[in-house]
Amino acid sequence: MKLKFLFFGLLFTIISFAQNTAKVSGIITDKDSKQPVSFVSISLKGLMANAESDINGNYEIAMKPGTYTIVYAFIGYKTLEKQVTVAENETLNLNISLQENSNSIEGIVITGSTNKTKETALLKEQQKAVEMKQSIGAQEMSRKGISDVEEGLTKVTGITKVESRGLFVRGLEDRYNNLLVNDLQAPSNSPFKKIIPLDLFPTDIVGVLGVYKTFNPNISGDFAGATINIETSEAMKSQTKLNVGFGYTTGNNGEDFLMSEDANTTQGTLGILKKDRALPGVFGNVPSGNYLTSSEYTASHKQNSWNVDKVGSPMNTSISLLHTEKFKVGDGNNLSYILSLNTENKYVIRKGVKRFFDAGDSNYTTNVENSEYKYQTASSALVGIKYKSSRGSIGLNSFYLRSTESLIQDQFGVLNYATNNPNRLVRLNQFEQSDYFNNQVVANYNLTKNEKHSVKGGFSYVKTAFGQPDRKTIIGNRVNETDINISYGGNNLNRQYLDVKGNYYMSGLFEYNMKFGKEVNNKTNKLSVGYNAFRNNMYSTYRFVSGAPLGSQAAFTTNLNDINDVIAADVANGNVRFREESNTDYKVKLDHFVNAGYVNMFLNFGEKLEVNAGVRFENSDRKMSSRSLGASDFTAPYDKQIDKKLDILPSINTKYTINEQSNMRLAVSKTITRPVTMELLPITYVEPDGSSVIGNPDLKDTENLNLDLKYELFTDKKDMVALGVFGKNINKPIERILIATGGSNATTFDNSKRAILFGAELEFIFQLERISKQFENISWGFNTSIMKTKVDVDLVNNPLENSSSRELQGASNWLINSDLKYEFDFSKEVKNTATLVYGVYGKRIYALGTAGLDHVYEKPFSKLDFIWNTKLSKNLDVKFSVDNILNPKYEREMGKNSTTTINEDSLVMLNNKRGVGFSLNIGYTF
Repeated sequence: MKLKFLFFGLLFTIISFAQNTAKVSGIITDKDSKQPVSFVSISLKGLMANAESDINGNYEIAMKPGTYTIVYAFIGYKTLEKQVTVAENETLNLNISLQENSNSIEGIVITGSTNKTKETALLKEQQKAVEMKQSIGAQEMSRKGISDVEEGLTKVTGITKVESRGLFVRGLEDRYNNLLVNDLQAPSNSPFKKIIPLDLFPTDIVGVLGVYKTFNPNISGDFAGATINIETSEAMKSQTKLNVGFGYTTGNNGEDFLMSEDANTTQGTLGILKKDRALPGVFGNVPSGNYLTSSEYTASHKQNSWNVDKVGSPMNTSISLLHTEKFKVGDGNNLSYILSLNTENKYVIRKGVKRFFDAGDSNYTTNVENSEYKYQTASSALVGIKYKSSRGSIGLNSFYLRSTESLIQDQFGVLNYATNNPNRLVRLNQFEQSDYFNNQVVANYNLTKNEKHSVKGGFSYVKTAFGQPDRKTIIGNRVNETDINISYGGNNLNRQYLDVKGNYYMSGLFEYNMKFGKEVNNKTNKLSVGYNAFRNNMYSTYRFVSGAPLGSQAAFTTNLNDINDVIAADVANGNVRFREESNTDYKVKLDHFVNAGYVNMFLNFGEKLEVNAGVRFENSDRKMSSRSLGASDFTAPYDKQIDKKLDILPSINTKYTINEQSNMRLAVSKTITRPVTMELLPITYVEPDGSSVIGNPDLKDTENLNLDLKYELFTDKKDMVALGVFGKNINKPIERILIATGGSNATTFDNSKRAILFGAELEFIFQLERISKQFENISWGFNTSIMKTKVDVDLVNNPLENSSSRELQGASNWLINSDLKYEFDFSKEVKNTATLVYGVYGKRIYALGTAGLDHVYEKPFSKLDFIWNTKLSKNLDVKFSVDNILNPKYEREMGKNSTTTINEDSLVMLNNKRGVGFSLNIGYTF
C-alpha cells in the first residue's frame, strides 16, 4: 500500500511540475574565497523538485508560481535555506554564498575548486567528464588512513602495490606508468624506477590524485598502464596543524637490529651519510688505477667503517607541520600560501629463504637464509603560493623530497654452485639516498569575460640525485655465530660507487581553449590547441674499488661485526691495498628532448552524445654517450647513440548519456612506452652474490593500441556502479630476460614480439542503509579486475625461453580492493569514522622460466587494514590504524611444470613476513 501512495505521489509531482512557468537561477560561491562551488544540491523544501550547480557554480530550478523555501546543501558546507516568491513567467536571479562547516575535517584542498577533494565532488566530476578518469581526494585519503600517494592509488580499480617494485596497473609493471605533477611532466628520482616512488609523497602535500587509464592528447604519449596526476594542495583557510605519529610493527620494532657503525650516529639517525661515504678524493674524477696509501685509507675511513653495530629497533616516528593562510586582495581576489614539513623514520626487518636455479640445473645454485635490516628516513617540504582573481590564477610551488636507506643484508648458505660448502656468507653494507627538488609556475587566464577564450600554461625545473656510495661487500665462510673466515681478492671487500645525477629536467606546457556553439547540459563545444615538452639531461658514474692482496696473506678469522681494525692493520702492514678497478664504461651521459603538439576537440552531439577526439604529435630526440668496455683508455672519445623518432598518437573518448544516472563510455587510442633508465643505460650493475643486471641501449619504445568500454550507474550523490572491459595490443613489449654470462646469473632487457592483454573491471560504492535502516552511515566500496594476457616470444633473440607464447610477466589474472566505512558520533563534538580496507591479487609471473625451468611466480598476498579516525574536538583529532592484520607470508615460488628434473624438496624461491603494524597519529589544529 505504501508503494502505491509513493507511486501516485511521484506521478502527481511530475504532472504538476510539468506546468512550471517560473524559475530561480544564479551562481553559488564560497563565502570566503568567492570561488564557484560545484555540484551543490538545490531542492524545494517539502517537494521533490531538485537541481544541481554545474562546474562553474551556475544553477537553475523550475517551479510553479508561489512561495517556496529553497534548500542549498553540500558536504563540508552549512546547509542554507532561502524563502522566495516567484510570479508566473518570472526568472528570479538569486546568487548564493555558502559558509564552510566549521566541523569539517578538511584543512587543505586542491587547486581549482574549493571542494574538489571531497569524495562526493570527485564522484560527480567522474560522472560529468568525458574521459575515463578516477580520482581520490584528501577527504578519502584521511578517512582510509592513507599516509602516502602510493598507498592511496591502491584504492583505485585495477591498481596493486608491490613492495619495492612500485605500482602495477592492470598487470603492467612500473615502466608502463607515467607521472604528472600539476599537469607538468615529472622525472623519477631513481634510475631503477620509471616514476618517482610515490610513497615519498605524504598526503599533506596532495589535494587530489587523478588516474587516467585512457589516453588524451594533452598528456604524455608515454602511456599504457596509467598516467597519474598529483595535484598539490592549496590553502582554503588560515590554520596551523601539528601531527605527531608513532608506529610499531611486529617482527620489526623492538627486535635485535643490525646497523652500519657510521649509521649508528646522530647523522645516521637523520640520514646524513652520503658525504662521509663519498668516493675518496685521491681517486679523482677520472679513473686512473690509483690506490689508497695507509694514511689515505685511515683518513677516508675515519667516519666510514666496515663495522656493524648490534642495536635495538625502537618505534617508528613521524612529525609534520602544516600552515596555511588566505587573504582577500581587492574585490573578489585572494592570495593564499601553504607550508608543509614532514619527516619520518622506520625500521624494517625481512627474514626468509632466498634461492635460485640456474638454467638447466636440477639443484639450487644459490640457497641461503636471507636477512635484511633497513633503517629508512623520508623528509619532504612544500611551499606553495597562489593568487586568484575573477579572470584567472597563478601559482608557484616548490617541493623537496629526500629518502635514505641504510641496509645490512646477510646471505648465509650455498652460493654460486658451491654446494659442497653450505657455510658461505655474503654481507652487504649499503647506503642509498635520493634527492628531488621540483619548482613550478602554473597559471590560467580567461581572455574574455564570458570565458569563451582562455589559456593555461606552466613550467617546471627539477633537480634530481640518486646515489649508492661505498656499497661494501664482504664474502667468506661463517665459523660460528660471530666469526667469519675470509681472504682478500676476488669479489671480496668489493666497494661500489653508483651516482646518477640530473643536470636539469625542464618541463613546460601551453594550451589555448576556445568554446563555441550552443550550450548543452551546461557544456559547450571546445577546441584545445597546445604544446608541451620536457628535456632530461643527466649522467651516471659507476666506479669500483677492491681490496687486492699484496704478498702471501693467508685466510684469517675475525669477528664479522668488528672487522674494521683488522683491515686497517693489514693495509698498514702492506698485506692489502684498495685500488680502483673501474672499467672504461664507468660513465654514461643521456640527453632526451621531447617536443609535442596536440589538437583536441570536444563536441556535443545533442543532449546524449559527447565526443572528445584529437591527435598528438610527439617528437623524441635521445642522445646517449658512453665508452665501450673495450675502449683504449678513460679519455677515449665517447661512442654516441642517437635515436630520433616522431610518433603520431590519435585518441577518441566518447560518452553517451543513457539517462541522468547512467553513462556508456568508449575510448580508443595509440600510445608508446619508453624504457626505464637502468634498462637502457649500458651499465652492468653487480649484486653482492655475483649476479648482475645489464642495461640494453638498443631497446625500442613499445607501441600500444588501447581500447576501453565502460558502463556507469550513479544512483545518487554517494552510490555508483561501473562495469568496464578493456584490451591492449602491445607491440615490442619490454621484458626482463635471463642471459648466459659464463657461470654467474645475469639478466638484461629486450623487446619481445607482441603482447595482448584484455579483461574486465567492476567497481561500486553502495550505501547499506538501502538494505536496512539499521545500517545507516555504513557504506561499502569494492573494485575488481579480471585479466588474460598472452605474449608472443621471439625465440631467436631469447633462445633460453621455454616456448613461443606465455602470460605477460607481472600480470595477475585477477585482483580485488574493498573497503567498509562506518560513520558515527559519540556526542555532538566527538565524530568518528571506522574503515576496514582489504586488497588481494592473484598469482603472477615474477621471473620468466628458462631452459626447461618453470616460471617463478609471485603468490597471492592478502592485506587487511583497519583505520579509526576520531575528531575529539574542533582542534584535536586522533587516528589509530592496524596495518596488515592477517600478516600472511609473502612468497615467490617456481611452478611445477619444469621439464628439467628437480632434485629439491621445496620450490619456494623467496619468502618473508612483513608483520602487523600499529600506528597512532595525533593532530592538533591551532
